[in-house]
Amino acid sequence: QVQLVESGGGLVQAGGSLRVSCAASGRTFSDYAMGWFRQAPGKEREFVCAINRSGSSTYYADSVKGRFTIARDNAKNTVYLQMNSLKPEDTAVYYCAARFGLRLGYRGDEYEFWGQGTQVTVSS
Repeated sequence: QVQLVESGGGLVQAGGSLRVSCAASGRTFSDYAMGWFRQAPGKEREFVCAINRSGSSTYYADSVKGRFTIARDNAKNTVYLQMNSLKPEDTAVYYCAARFGLRLGYRGDEYEFWGQGTQVTVSS
């Protein structure tokens, strides 16, 4: 089992920045590709971004490309999501997820372990 705990969510004004973190425990963190997903009220969960095991490769949804950055620190068993130029439509619960192996994933069903989520609210 991999336990994932997100933190760092909150309320921010449009145009502002926020960084959320996801701390992992239970297995060897560097064995897992990591992803961020989000779910807004009344909407389906959607892919945000992903990073491979070493941190050398990343992939972003078009809606966040150029504004969000995913990074990881394998020594700290933590993955980060830096969000800049936030928009009200970025308001959602943000979830981190872990996928064993080399490949990045962009579908929720490709990920085995999930955190409980952290709320990000962007006011206009």
